[in-house]
Amino acid sequence: MTNGSAVITPLDVAHRPGANWNPHIGDEAQELVTRKLGHESQEARNAVLSSAASILSKCVDPRAETGSETGLVVGYVQSGKTLSFTTVMALARDNGFQLVIVVAGTSKLLLKQSTDRLRKDLQIEEIEGSLQWKLYTNPLDNETNRRHFQQTLAEWNDPDVAQSERATILVTVMKQHRWLRALVGLLQNLELAGVPTLIIDDEADQASLNTLVRQQRQSTTYQRLLDVRDAVPHHSFLQYTATPQAPLLINIIDALSPSFVEVLEPGTGYVGGQSFFSGNMPLVRVIDPLDISTDDNPLVDPPEPLREALRVFLLGVAAGLVEGQSARNPRRSMLVHPSQRTDSHAEYWRWISGMFDDWQRILELPDTDADKQDLLQEFQQEYADLADTVENPPAFVELARRLPRAFRKTKIEQVNARGGKTPEIDWSQSYGWILVGGQAMDRGFTVEGLTVTYMPRGPGIGNADTVQQRGRFFGYKQRYLGYCRVYLEQDALNAFEDYVAHEEDMRRQLQEVQRRGDPLSAWKRAFVLSPDLQACRRNVIDYDYVRGNYANQWFYPGIAEAPEEVLESNRKGAERFLASIPLSVDPDLADREPAQRHRVCRGLSLAHVVSDLIVPFRVTGAADSRNLVGLLLQLSKALEDNGDEQCTVYHVSPEFPRSRAIDANGKMNELFQGATRLVGGGYSYPGDAAFRDGDTVTVQLHSLRLRRNNAVVAEDVPVIAIWVPRRLALAWVSQHQHEQND
Repeated sequence: MTNGSAVITPLDVAHRPGANWNPHIGDEAQELVTRKLGHESQEARNAVLSSAASILSKCVDPRAETGSETGLVVGYVQSGKTLSFTTVMALARDNGFQLVIVVAGTSKLLLKQSTDRLRKDLQIEEIEGSLQWKLYTNPLDNETNRRHFQQTLAEWNDPDVAQSERATILVTVMKQHRWLRALVGLLQNLELAGVPTLIIDDEADQASLNTLVRQQRQSTTYQRLLDVRDAVPHHSFLQYTATPQAPLLINIIDALSPSFVEVLEPGTGYVGGQSFFSGNMPLVRVIDPLDISTDDNPLVDPPEPLREALRVFLLGVAAGLVEGQSARNPRRSMLVHPSQRTDSHAEYWRWISGMFDDWQRILELPDTDADKQDLLQEFQQEYADLADTVENPPAFVELARRLPRAFRKTKIEQVNARGGKTPEIDWSQSYGWILVGGQAMDRGFTVEGLTVTYMPRGPGIGNADTVQQRGRFFGYKQRYLGYCRVYLEQDALNAFEDYVAHEEDMRRQLQEVQRRGDPLSAWKRAFVLSPDLQACRRNVIDYDYVRGNYANQWFYPGIAEAPEEVLESNRKGAERFLASIPLSVDPDLADREPAQRHRVCRGLSLAHVVSDLIVPFRVTGAADSRNLVGLLLQLSKALEDNGDEQCTVYHVSPEFPRSRAIDANGKMNELFQGATRLVGGGYSYPGDAAFRDGDTVTVQLHSLRLRRNNAVVAEDVPVIAIWVPRRLALAWVSQHQHEQND
């Protein structure tokens, strides 16, 4: 089949690094973005379209007969990822893609949420005239579906049918192996040669990856996704996620390992981790452990922080009623996220319902009633706190008058499968919502107008991606950010703070890969990451990552032997660098024997040393590679903080070649020559490791003769050693994959 009359403009490589072709931005994409962002500036609308075109340009050219690509699209939590892939879908239709498959949600509730949104955003049931999209949800492999699919695809091959009258097939399917197997059966019974297809994996780090990789087996859902791809000869597979750690760390030869990356920039009005977890954090409150109900600390009555959070939320609802509900003043929600245990959900639901009913009754009492006066005084305390973060809030007397209505306009709901099925939230039924639940609201679940989050639970096992996915309080909230509050247990707060630093470092690195148009396979896997967090669950990772943090510590490679081409590259690089700096013999060593007359140069630019010496230096050992990448991460962060950082360089023993023994694997027992003691005490030579400037990065260059079993195996082997002072300490993780070139 062909694309018929699809309009495709020539490729502009300079405009889109890494592009395979240049998509035409047609009516479908433009009208979608105008509908969704009509209240935004033209610049904001163009940014969404440009990003979608950049993503699609790295996919397989729709004019090709066959081919496949895998891309990773990274956004912040609640930052508009769905709008991005919906725009990419619309743009795909504009450019002749005939089939779009969206793998969405691990539950019926999440699948329905995604399908309903696509149905609304693409106006699937509202367009007059020709159908632009034909939607199928969890389609079965039966004769009816085969016939309908094939007839729809045949329209694209009929020259008498205008593109506007050709429908793109849209399939939404649950990320569950049984439904995926049914889809595979259907696809295998269709003629799909030459059919440009787009496959979108929403929340791609969840359930999609191979959880049995370490057992040399394939998990079922992972296998079904591969089967879907195999059934479509011409396809592009886009992984959308806010937590890309797992897709980035899986084996780069894995079928789901992405080959390119696109980092999404949130639109105006978005607030994320830096808005909540930087500075003095005026929107965050810490829940004392004594106020958290556990088996060891059972609580009979609702704790005070929960009472406070409920009062803050109801004042926000009252303020919304004063201002009047509109697109600029959406509904208000409170999320209570105690744990995965449904009995804990029931406990908090009972507490909230009890307070809710009790306070509502008290507010209906006469103004002279002491209980009502006491309750309003408690509300006024929370109002004073809100006034610190809300610009020009309504007067408290105005909010107090509307509090009774705020109660009447608020619904309380448990969101879990306690009754056998997770309830669906019909947001139109109320202005205010209080949702109590656990895992059902962790990932992919959108809480509209979320202002107050109460999370009396720790970070769990500390997977960075899991911690971040609980950040349902991120989103487009700038208009009412002052009413937002997040109540967290201290360890959870620490985890979010650590994650923000990790996320920004990771995004910066991925943006650089995107800017250059480099393949992701060439990117060295290394992140800034707190020791208290794991990057992701380890059962999807083939190659382990290592942790490190050089602080008052030396790095040097353990494996000194290398192929001659590597040694020659390092020799030339070291020679060029040494020739470029003014070295002189250390005055304290001028009278020493030749083996101990080291030359030194102080006050060098660390940026110059990193770019001209350390980055080009090649190591061959996997552990050495991981550690060097982690070290470079520390040095790049140091330069980001202070571009004028200085460095000291020693050329060790330039007048006398040293010998070092290596084992069968090319590993040295020790690089540094040790100290020489004097008979009367002290040292005649302090040892190589002592030659460093304690508060400055110090680099030593050694040239060695390598011996194995007393036989010389290599001459003039450059080895680099790097000292990092404690003030530049930075915790990181690094992974080396054997398929990457060193």
